[in-house]
Formats: sequence, structure tokens, C-alpha cells
Amino acid sequence: MGGRGSGAVPVCVAYQRLAVPAAGEVMSFNPNKRSPAVTRYVLPELRYDFGALEPHLSGKIIELHHGRHHRLYVDGANRAVEELIEARRRDDFQHIAAIQRALAFNVSGHVLHSIYWQNLSPEGGGRPTRALAQAIDRDFGSFDAFKKQLTRVAATIMGSGWAALVWEPVSCRLGTTQIKDHQGEVTQGSVPLLVLDAWEHAWYLQYGADKARYFEAIWNLWNWDDAAARLEGAQKLDPVLAMAVEAPGEEARLPH
Repeated sequence: MGGRGSGAVPVCVAYQRLAVPAAGEVMSFNPNKRSPAVTRYVLPELRYDFGALEPHLSGKIIELHHGRHHRLYVDGANRAVEELIEARRRDDFQHIAAIQRALAFNVSGHVLHSIYWQNLSPEGGGRPTRALAQAIDRDFGSFDAFKKQLTRVAATIMGSGWAALVWEPVSCRLGTTQIKDHQGEVTQGSVPLLVLDAWEHAWYLQYGADKARYFEAIWNLWNWDDAAARLEGAQKLDPVLAMAVEAPGEEARLPH
């Protein structure tokens, strides 16, 4: 195993915790073999039954949301990867812009939904504790202020999108971001910790036109332990950006 600068190809840490694939799906990876084969995106199994989040989210919504909508993004992501591989093989990049858009949309949709399912829990709700609670108080002023801000971020999305609590590693602070569709208008480098799906398929079947009730109900389901674990991991990231921020009260660290 080589260290940084040794020329060794790093193995993605995600391979160390691959989910068990669904029946008929094969997931394999050989870091020492150079081949066109790639690990495919798969639909993760839920950690709870479809009806476990009731009455806040109906079992029918969860079943359709996970099994139909999320699966579409998984299939679309794999298709886009295959199209990129074929474009390289043919040395034909005529449609590269469309392929990249499809890749960004579907991979982002897959990632956000995968986080969303883990962000929710039948035993969720209440308030975060320990490090996450302290970070929220520091960066938002209070939990109530954070809740109001994230809910308003979701409620003011034009069309489809997500609201997210993120860790911004340059300033080392929590923040919120309003994501257009699955991939637009994001803050580069930010790591999503808690994501609120504002697409209609996440709530309309149960709440109709009253999406504000959905935005309120979901606070009874947040898995704060999951968000805290994501924060712990995100805080270890180093964006390797020199002189990009200044601490409060300090002069800007700019070259003279």
C-alpha cells in the first residue's frame, strides 16, 4: 500500500461498506485490474418497513418514492456512465454535454435519496445532542432558528429541489443550501448532512397542495444520530485551499 505521492491508485472508501445488492444485481471491484468494467450504482434497501414512518409519511408514499422514483435515478446514472464509456471507446464526444447533464442529475438524485432514507427514522424527531447541537447553536444561533431557516429554504424552492443542512469545509461552518432539481445551485465543496426532499412525489399523495404540513411533519422523523455521524466525517475533510478565509476579527490573509 503506497502513501500519498507513491503513485498508487487510491481505493474509494465506499467500497469498504458496499450495501448488499438486490437480487440479480452484481457488484464487484478489482482495484488492481484495469478494465472498462465499473461498479454500478444500486438501489439501497431501506432500514425500515414502508409503513414505519407513519403517520408522518405514508407507507404508500415511501414504497413509490423508493421503489419507483429513486430507482429511476439509479438506472439513469448507470446508463449515463455506460454512454460516457461508449463515447470514449468511439472517440465521439458529440453528445458529451447531454451525457454530463444526465450524469449530474441522476447521480445527484441517487446520492440525495440515499442520504434522505438514512436521515429518516421511526424513532427520530426531537433535537440533536452533543457536537451537532453545539454546532447548530454556534452557526445558527439556536435550534429554532435553524429549523425555521431550513424549512423556509425548502418552502421557497421554485419547482423541484431539496433543502439541505451542509458542512462548508472552507469556513468550517454549518449552513443551508437550496438545491435546484438534484444538482443545481449548490455551494461547491459543501457536504450534505441532512436533506429535505421538496419534490412533489415526496409528499403530494399524502398532503395534497398543503406541502407546509409535510415540511412540519418531517421534523418528527429526523435521525439526528445519522446527521451527527455525517458531520463527524465531514469535519475531517481538508479542501486544501490556502488563504481562502479569515477568522472573525483577523485581517484578511491576502498576499501583498
